[in-house]
Amino acid sequence: MKVKTILVSQPEPSSDKSPYSRLKEKHKLTVNFRPFIHVEGVSGKEVRQQKIDFNNFQNIILTSRNAVDHFFRLCKEMRFTVPDTTKYFCQSEAVAYYLQKYVVYRKRKIYVGTRSIKDLESTFKKLGKESYLFPTSDLLKPEVPEFLDQLKINWKRAILYRTVVSDLSDLRDVYYDILVFFSPSGIESLFKNFPDFKQNNTRIAVYGNSTTQAAEQAGLKINIMAPTPETPSMTMAIEKYVETVNK
Repeated sequence: MKVKTILVSQPEPSSDKSPYSRLKEKHKLTVNFRPFIHVEGVSGKEVRQQKIDFNNFQNIILTSRNAVDHFFRLCKEMRFTVPDTTKYFCQSEAVAYYLQKYVVYRKRKIYVGTRSIKDLESTFKKLGKESYLFPTSDLLKPEVPEFLDQLKINWKRAILYRTVVSDLSDLRDVYYDILVFFSPSGIESLFKNFPDFKQNNTRIAVYGNSTTQAAEQAGLKINIMAPTPETPSMTMAIEKYVETVNK
């Protein structure tokens, strides 16, 4: 069956030059965007219930823009002034760049990983006796905690925001040829919103091993997968599939 409509379970890209725009124009497709999950911040009271005191940490480990936003949101709510001596360990350049929204870059010690927080191993070891706060969502993959434990440094996780299922009830009678997922939470949201969901002729596109596993466990037939050596991005994987079925 030919593909005419696609729903991407993420926010719409801010730029009209995104790969999805090119895909849409080239193949005359309708591509809509709708986040299946969203983030909600916890309160200062909930942070204190975790026995977290921001005063006790010399360093902050940041692995996402959400972590940046919610750390500084709670600093403001809890009337905590971040010391100028605080050091920031950022997973990527994108996170470090976003940090400039809250701190004067040139006046702070900011360490940046090339691809992951593991790139900063030598710096962690140099400052091994210092304390580290790791702001996260309630959902956390084990890779970073396992890495920090291996380093045997003094670190503590603080859950500062939660991943929440979005209300998709307005989509109940709307059908798309392809549904695109990027996380297990997106799959969970689909079935929480539509417990009686039947795939029928809907094609499922998934990004990443954990999303693939969640889709399979939910009994979905996967039609499009990324990344692969041939299609490293989701838009490339979708385009390859569309070119095949829309001949």
